[in-house]
Amino acid sequence: MKQLLKTLTEIFAPSGYEDAVREVILKEVKPLADEIRVDALGNLIARKKPTMESKSAKRIMLAAHMDEIGVIASHVDEKGFVRFTNVGGTFGRYTLGARVRFLNGVTGVVGYDRLEQIDNWLPINKMFIDVGATSRDDCPVKVGDIAAFERSFIEMDDRLVAKSLDDRAGVAVLIETLRGLKSTPNDVYFVFTTQEEVGSRGAGSAAFGIEPEIGIAVDVTPTGDTPVSIKMAMELGKGPCVKFRDVGMIADPRVVDWMIQTAEKAKIPCQREVLLVGSTDAREIQISRAGVMTGALSIPARYVHSASEMVDFNDMKNTVKLLTAMLKNPVL
Repeated sequence: MKQLLKTLTEIFAPSGYEDAVREVILKEVKPLADEIRVDALGNLIARKKPTMESKSAKRIMLAAHMDEIGVIASHVDEKGFVRFTNVGGTFGRYTLGARVRFLNGVTGVVGYDRLEQIDNWLPINKMFIDVGATSRDDCPVKVGDIAAFERSFIEMDDRLVAKSLDDRAGVAVLIETLRGLKSTPNDVYFVFTTQEEVGSRGAGSAAFGIEPEIGIAVDVTPTGDTPVSIKMAMELGKGPCVKFRDVGMIADPRVVDWMIQTAEKAKIPCQREVLLVGSTDAREIQISRAGVMTGALSIPARYVHSASEMVDFNDMKNTVKLLTAMLKNPVL
């Protein structure tokens, strides 16, 4: 799974431009699924049919988003410096000094107009990307060109650091779950979604088409285990997090109980998550059509939406174990 995660995180695929990462995922899941399709918004949907036909089989949608945050060029000045705006939650505190790569292969470094008080909040509308150009005419970037952080994958023992672990970590977990799920009494749809970072647009359309009875988003969640962090219970290395609430969703108690009871029975460590900032694809799945019984399983991550997000490999492995244990038996 580490090599798969390295491959996934080093692909550039900001929201709306997920083609490259989808091709890699497709190669992984095609031999494992009973059906494969790509919908109009670019979601990759891999179906694992129930081993035996049964009226009690539940239609379950698992979602992990393929896209990552990025920036998009909005202006090129006469000296070739590129102004930009965000695609998703691109924060100024993580962007200044970062290296970015445009989808056309051009790289650049993010600078700032003038740093008078460096400790203040840094708005990205005061930043620019220097691609080494000397004029607008020789600048290889045009308005509308899109880029993402450039940073390689590294291992720090069990701690893994890379860009776009949000949510390539979840993507890797779904692939490994599908790989290990030899049979299931359920009708399971593994959905690799688009445009989560700009409003979970892919998950909403996928859920509308699938009409799941149960939905589960698999994503990362920020932690509360660094110095002077927000007071939240989630920590690296303590297992996957069962979400109770985030800004966009209150998880269905039946799904929460299913997760916790399965983890306890299988002796898989897990944590309880109440997230104070942000949301996931679960929000859009939950309100699709007439509503869906929905929850979320989260991989704890530090420095979310930076170029150096960090997860613990044991948390990823335990997330796979928990999902597999949930899906191999009849639900609820």
